[in-house]
Amino acid sequence: MSRRKLQNRLKLKKVEPVHGEQFNDLLRYVFQVTNSDLQTFGWENREIEKSKLPVLKHADVLGWFDGDKLISQLAVYPFQVNMFGRIYEMGGLTGVGTYPEYANMGLMNKLMLQALSHMRERKQSISYLYPYSIPYYRRKGWEIISNKISYEVRDTQLPKPKAVPGNVERVAIDHPHIRHIYERFALHNHGAMLRNDLAWEEYLRWDLDEMIAAIYYDGRDQPTGYLLYWVAEEVFHVKEMVHIDEEARIGLWNFISAHFSMITKVKGDIYKNEPLAFLLEDGDITETIAPYYMARIVDLPLFIEQYPFRPPGEDRKLVWKVDDPLLDWNQGTFVLTVNAAGEGKLVKGNQAASAVTTDIQTLTTMLMGYKRPSYLARIGRIQAEEEAIDLLEQLIRREKPYFSDYF
Repeated sequence: MSRRKLQNRLKLKKVEPVHGEQFNDLLRYVFQVTNSDLQTFGWENREIEKSKLPVLKHADVLGWFDGDKLISQLAVYPFQVNMFGRIYEMGGLTGVGTYPEYANMGLMNKLMLQALSHMRERKQSISYLYPYSIPYYRRKGWEIISNKISYEVRDTQLPKPKAVPGNVERVAIDHPHIRHIYERFALHNHGAMLRNDLAWEEYLRWDLDEMIAAIYYDGRDQPTGYLLYWVAEEVFHVKEMVHIDEEARIGLWNFISAHFSMITKVKGDIYKNEPLAFLLEDGDITETIAPYYMARIVDLPLFIEQYPFRPPGEDRKLVWKVDDPLLDWNQGTFVLTVNAAGEGKLVKGNQAASAVTTDIQTLTTMLMGYKRPSYLARIGRIQAEEEAIDLLEQLIRREKPYFSDYF
């Protein structure tokens, strides 16, 4: 059969719970998840299908069908993120995959365009994803916005215990204080996910049964930090350490150091621009940095309307020429006006010789604070007069995104 005839019989439609087994089979094939992998994590096929039902019920899942067979798909989760203290609706893109015999037919491009259109309708002005191919998603308008620093600390390098007024208690993994602490933390960390039930389920989905939770309670018995971890083969694995203040951070590291006789090293990840080495007396530890999540602005005018610029003290104006590889509503020339209080407005504007010229990828990483305007101009990702770059430096807050979730 010719590819043209094959394409003509394919249909794009919503993936429903009744397609759960096919949804799961396509994910397993594309991401090469074997039965052995599933057994390692204690999952059976039935359990995986059941675990994905909330996704198919609550997410926007789209797919191409060849007759009754699901052959290409993606899912968009309804999430929220903290953007410099403002809460944004975010579309979390995941479950992206196409069977190889249907590749190079433009199916995923059309799925993404449909998904982004749905995000715009739902006022999800930004989208996050974990990239299995950074170049591929860059071509679709996403850009890197966060890092992951992986560390390894030998037992002899563990910090010496310091006196703190509180104490650590080991608790059940679903203890309500864990969610309470994380919510407080997320509301004070730019870029962070505000985890709803679906987000928590995704975050903990593939964890081993041996996962343990520990909470730090301060001198007033208030929960101010927690640790999710497991110990295996003399290695203390930190999945997540969240602390509201420095006292809780010290208290949690005291708890880790108390395992000195049981372990040879501690391994974990940090999702902020704060290398661990500086905080340790023996800072000669192994740390590796890698790009983590990507994001793209879905609806540029709405994103700007919500965005908290640094108050310039007087009304300021810029002209942007923006290129978007997928979305025509983000494409063209815009006039950005920021009032004295830092409130922005973006409208389609005229051509201007002094415009800031860039693409949606670069605009996303700049407005999220991952890379500064002056740096992006220096490497050629922004073309603008020096005066315009200086103004952007004044308007955009200096805080890099934190994002520790995975979906």
